[in-house]
Amino acid sequence: MPVFLGIDIGTSGTKTLAMRDDGVILASATVEYPLSSPRPGWSEQEPSHWWKAVVESVRKVMKSAKLKPAEVGGIGLSGQMHGSVFLDKTHSVIRPALLWNDQRTVAECQEIEARAGGRAALIGMVANPALTGFTAPKILWLRNREKRNFDRTVQVLLPKDYVRFCLTGDFATEVSDASGTLLLDVVNRKWSSQLLERLDLDSGLLPRVYESEDITGVLTESAAKLMGLRAGIPIVGGGGDQAASAIGNGIVGRGVVSATMGTSGVVFAHSDEVQVDPEGRLHTFCHAVRGKWHVMGCVLSAGGSLQWFRNQLCQEEVSQAKKQKVDPYELITAEAAGAPVGSEGLFFLPYLSGERTPHADPHARGCWIGLSLRHGKGHLARSVMEGATFAMRDTLEIIRQMNIPIREIRLSGGGARSPFWRQMQADIYGQSVVTINASEGPAYGVALLAAAGTGAFKSIEEACKATISVVTRTPGKAAAIRSYNAAWPVYQQLYRSLKSDFAAIQSLLR
Repeated sequence: MPVFLGIDIGTSGTKTLAMRDDGVILASATVEYPLSSPRPGWSEQEPSHWWKAVVESVRKVMKSAKLKPAEVGGIGLSGQMHGSVFLDKTHSVIRPALLWNDQRTVAECQEIEARAGGRAALIGMVANPALTGFTAPKILWLRNREKRNFDRTVQVLLPKDYVRFCLTGDFATEVSDASGTLLLDVVNRKWSSQLLERLDLDSGLLPRVYESEDITGVLTESAAKLMGLRAGIPIVGGGGDQAASAIGNGIVGRGVVSATMGTSGVVFAHSDEVQVDPEGRLHTFCHAVRGKWHVMGCVLSAGGSLQWFRNQLCQEEVSQAKKQKVDPYELITAEAAGAPVGSEGLFFLPYLSGERTPHADPHARGCWIGLSLRHGKGHLARSVMEGATFAMRDTLEIIRQMNIPIREIRLSGGGARSPFWRQMQADIYGQSVVTINASEGPAYGVALLAAAGTGAFKSIEEACKATISVVTRTPGKAAAIRSYNAAWPVYQQLYRSLKSDFAAIQSLLR
């Protein structure tokens, strides 16, 4: 029985898992690394940290699962989307990579829209507007602000595709991750020669594009030796972390939607054809399913808001959890559960890193609104969770407006592990939510892609059907649904009321 490795190059760490072809996970390991923020709104990482983490996590998994190199039949790669790795003619990294949550490229987004002939024309070319997190604005930023580095650049790679280069020596990407560069003709699943020409960018900077199941290269002798594997193992295209996570959640057919509450929050819906939000509030990307697409909304600081709350305001709970040998989030959630639905009029806007969906506003900031002497830490905790979930509902409502069916909402990420947060999501979304037997996210998804791409399954749809099933179902509670529906328009209005103030605050920082 062959074994497949799924490797996910995340923002805080790299996760590797080994999966049998029946979907059973034999072992997994995560290796963490730092993130740098040299200025407010900037976010960078050293690509060498990813590669070291891949080598270490693969070796740990092979040892833990007691696998022999000959047993590994294929490798799939996932990674944080939009990040930009710039290589010179010797294929060395020129500078730290600019990440998905980096907000420095406001001027470059404006430049892209102007060169494209306006926002509507740009969406017509690549199905999406220019957003600060995307890759194309980062390339222009390098050209505009670090011209010496730009002049040295001969290849631009996404994070997982830099790791692919380290594994295979080949430059390649696949359609789901390439969609997030803003340089892919999403309809035709190839680089947009029209936009590249408008931006005066050489297509040679970009790698070849594959479908996600396609084999893009094989493991080199040198890489194999480092990781304790055999040379020649096929490496499939894989997927951007959100498409890969959707595969891992079985989102491969119409009507099934995923809501992933991780550091960022993502709502993801499969589509058999290209469907574009004309206002550009949602992303329309190629899916990791051959010949299919998806629409997606991203909340930049969803679970990340609760993580911030834990780190900055819950040292007592963290210390207590250490003594009790429990997760500090359990104690924080217990406090939140003591506050009533709606946190007695306290709202939290989770825009700690700016926001993408639906506002596309890098200047938006997090805030509590409605604080009174009545409110305690439990109210603060609950309002953070409610604010992040309201932000996820923003995307669900747009999907409904686009007449994309939502028959089932599958939860994943930290928000799926907590029964309390699962119930809150069901109440705020206004319909039942489910969890599935797989909880390993993108790494599991690309392990399935590796199995499908190397012939263990006829297709990724067959792979998901054989390995993924629903295990819990949480219906919404009528009274809570009514309360949240009443609070929903207030939540939406708060951003509109504060939008100009966020911009004014940003101007003070320049």
